[in-house]
Formats: sequence, structure tokens, C-alpha cells
Amino acid sequence: MWNIYILRCNDDTLYIGITNNIERRLKEHASGKRGAKYLKGRQPFSLVFFHQIQEKGQALKLEHHLKKLPKDKKEYFLSNPNELRDFIDIFIAE
Repeated sequence: MWNIYILRCNDDTLYIGITNNIERRLKEHASGKRGAKYLKGRQPFSLVFFHQIQEKGQALKLEHHLKKLPKDKKEYFLSNPNELRDFIDIFIAE
């Protein structure tokens, strides 16, 4: 099982990633060890969304697609998480 997740950084930017262990990955990001370079200097951050996905390939494709969305579309989805979940389900079904 994989998780797609979105973090809001202290500078109000968004970080999107995937992991098979959300708790471990958040600790890695927070400690700076094995965390994403993007998050250095942008802490503290908060987990604002996560969703489980069966296959890694689907999670990778979704991560890539979500990262390409403009920030206003990402913010819209975050303010309407059920629509984001519906979007994910449709994306995966294709």
C-alpha cells in the first residue's frame, strides 16, 4: 500500500510525495536525514492531505500529475478534499 501526501511548508508552498510508510517519511523530512532537499529551510511543515493507493506505479503517476497542477488548483483541491479524492479515484481508474 502506498500513500500520496501533501505537506504545507512554513513559506506556504506545497510539497507532494509518495511513501509506503507515512509516519517514517514524515520523521525523515522533519529530521532532515533522508528528507527531501526541497523541505530544508521550509520547516515546520504540516501534513494537509494523504490518500492510500494500491500500486506504486499509480502513486508515481499521480504524484507527477499533481505536481504539475498550478498552485491555485492544488489549493482548491485542499479546500475540497472529497473532490481531490474523487479526482484521484478517476485518475487511477483510467
